Amino acid sequence: MSTETITIDRLGAQGDGIAASQDGPVYVPFTLPGETVAIARVKNQGTVMSIASASADRQEPPCRHFGPDGVNGTCGGCTLQHMADAPYRAFKRQLVVDALKSKGLTPEVGEIVAAHPGERRRVVFAARKTEKDMLIGFNQAESHHIVAIEECPISSAGIISRLPAIRAVGAAIATNAEAFRIAVLETLSGLDLAVEGVKKLSDQQRRKAIEVVLGLRGIARVSLDGEILIEPAKPIVEFGGVQVSPPAGGFTQATKPAEEAMAKLVLAHVGKAKRIADLFAGAGTFSLQLARLGRVHAVEGDAKAIAALDHAARNTQGLKPVTVEKRDLFRRPLMTSELKVYDAVVFDPPRAGAEFQCKELARSAVKKIVAVSCNPLTLARDLAILVEGGYRITSVTPIDQFLWTSHVEVVATLEK
Repeated sequence: MSTETITIDRLGAQGDGIAASQDGPVYVPFTLPGETVAIARVKNQGTVMSIASASADRQEPPCRHFGPDGVNGTCGGCTLQHMADAPYRAFKRQLVVDALKSKGLTPEVGEIVAAHPGERRRVVFAARKTEKDMLIGFNQAESHHIVAIEECPISSAGIISRLPAIRAVGAAIATNAEAFRIAVLETLSGLDLAVEGVKKLSDQQRRKAIEVVLGLRGIARVSLDGEILIEPAKPIVEFGGVQVSPPAGGFTQATKPAEEAMAKLVLAHVGKAKRIADLFAGAGTFSLQLARLGRVHAVEGDAKAIAALDHAARNTQGLKPVTVEKRDLFRRPLMTSELKVYDAVVFDPPRAGAEFQCKELARSAVKKIVAVSCNPLTLARDLAILVEGGYRITSVTPIDQFLWTSHVEVVATLEK
């Protein structure tokens, strides 16, 4: 380890400050461009010792667990709390601009739809039982050390106020000192806790855990590795007024405002389309709202998610017909011949993107496409395929739902 003083040139894609040195870039978390900092350096990683000259863009982090001096260690949940709002939002928008440019695409990129504290309804906690306590928090970056949290400004008050109950459930389920995960979703009927990575419980342990949950208020469901342990109330979320009970541990957008912003863009572009395909449909985030406009065919690889979507569609009045199909779109994308019946296609794939599906779409005559993505790099690749196939990008909107991190969502609209 060596100590030196360096000047930060720019922010990297993960939010770390980057400084040039004789032997390549040095990555320094919690710094900003233009700052002169004293660091302790190991290879190409730097740890801030002191800041000699601070950026005008620096702000006081709102959370006591953030940064190199955080309480109980450095919480790895956020990376950019030290950056003021305007430059932070400009940085995230620029990530999208740069990703598109890397594939030769230069459409106008809109202003980012901002995220705000307290909006996160879905949070994944790291958990571990110790001799004294039940740790609930987030892992320190690139470490197995759990930073036990007492506050979390990104998370909803409904989750943070229930931390004692989440700890109690964790303690009842933990069978040893191994770390595990608790995904928490705030629903209209209470918290939905999806626990992953605990050893199989004995019948006696299950009964004890069920007793603990029944003694707590505000817990709708607890599941272990996708299997429901107990469900005092069916967890309910709403997609544009349509009530859905998502599968245990299933995917939902992390914040309601971001989900609504995405849906608004999707619905506006699809407009008066009579027949719509919603690919990678999940539990119906977009399908069930699109069904107010036209007939929808929802395609999804997860059987439980598509079943939840189907059940909601069948039990909601005022929707146009919704058909569902369980299908692995990575291995079996909808072919050009199958796409010819649709006026509009919406796709919202996982981080890997939808390369093979876009190759089929590029050869199709579908008039309107909406691409929703949580990864600007794979989105850029997919949009380049569509543009080469004769599509024109009509809008690109970045959406922030992972506040104070380098993750950014994007909605892009295209026309043939």
